[in-house]
Amino acid sequence: MEKIDFVAIGDITTDAFIELENARVNCDFNDENCKLCVNFGDKIPYKDVVVVRAVGNSPNASVCAVRLGLSSALITNLGDDQNGAECLETLQNEGVGTDFIKVETGKQTNYHYVLRYEAERTILVKHHEYKYEIPTFTKLPQWFYLSSLGENSIPFHHTIAEFVRAHPDIKLAFQPGTFQMKLGAETLKDIYEVSELFFCNKQEAKRILNRDEDDIKALLNGIRALGPKMVVITDGPNGATVFDGSEYWHMPMYPDPAPPVDRTGAGDSFSSTFTVMLAKGMSVPEALRRAPINSMSVVQYIGAQKGLLSLEKIEEWLAKAPAEYEPKQL
Repeated sequence: MEKIDFVAIGDITTDAFIELENARVNCDFNDENCKLCVNFGDKIPYKDVVVVRAVGNSPNASVCAVRLGLSSALITNLGDDQNGAECLETLQNEGVGTDFIKVETGKQTNYHYVLRYEAERTILVKHHEYKYEIPTFTKLPQWFYLSSLGENSIPFHHTIAEFVRAHPDIKLAFQPGTFQMKLGAETLKDIYEVSELFFCNKQEAKRILNRDEDDIKALLNGIRALGPKMVVITDGPNGATVFDGSEYWHMPMYPDPAPPVDRTGAGDSFSSTFTVMLAKGMSVPEALRRAPINSMSVVQYIGAQKGLLSLEKIEEWLAKAPAEYEPKQL
């Protein structure tokens, strides 16, 4: 395989998007601790189901990188089932390198159910246990992009950290998934310490730091103290903020051209687009101008990949952005 710019690492799945009709969302005061409710022990009608192959935080990032013009590959594990074969074919059709994908005999490929209600989603997940390992590279990539892995992956995280330490020319972007955040920063201390880039949203930052504060600078400083050189915290409609150790930058969200259809993958598209723009040599403000545009596009479609844009399309949207759509130093 030729030299690869961008290698994503993480679990892959098929998502079945089930659009519910008869449901309700119950929340505490201030719209917190919301619960999706349906009638217990009843037959629940649904409006539609859409099956999307080869998704997940890292597969989404690998597809994003290809569409933005980088050579991209994925390190992941599949079962030897029809689901896995279709995931592999989907990645190949997208132009993602599949040489590092391991097919495990007798295993099932991950399959998740996404319950869609209005513009939000609740995901039923199951990560099968796989034998994770770093492949042999003939030429080292420029970037690793690490995200969601299964619960038996703790040793693999340490292997990744050791590999990055041994090959300092590789830059690591880390977008922790649910299990990685549940492990805590101390368990993944070596990953935090070798990360060039770190991504999470505001609520996740508070969970990682075990703090109940809203000051974005304090959260950025807290995450950076764990080791990453640059920290990016997103905050939904309030935009995103970056701290690189010397400067804070804030970027508003790109205005939606229409009400969002599905928010799945909005965070993945922002994080991977920002990483790709840095890999292309752009500055932090330049990367910040472009990353929210891909998020805006993704939420206009069902699934995390259909709305991912080419660099040309991102530049077209950027050219017609409103005047207030500009990064600002804090």
